Amino acid sequence: DLFIRTGGEQRISNFLMWQLAYTELYFTDALWPDFNAKALDEAIESYRTRERRFGRTSEQVHAAP
Repeated sequence: DLFIRTGGEQRISNFLMWQLAYTELYFTDALWPDFNAKALDEAIESYRTRERRFGRTSEQVHAAP
């Protein structure tokens, strides 16, 4: 899951606090009316490059099963 917060604020204000567990957060300075396809592509590219760990450490993710 990817949560995008526009407007430069870097907080979620307890919005969907439980539903956002393990969600990747993306913050942008762009205001909502100015958030366009290019800005969405940038958010998705940032998401693509992240290591999803779901509460584990990098070592646990890469450890042999």
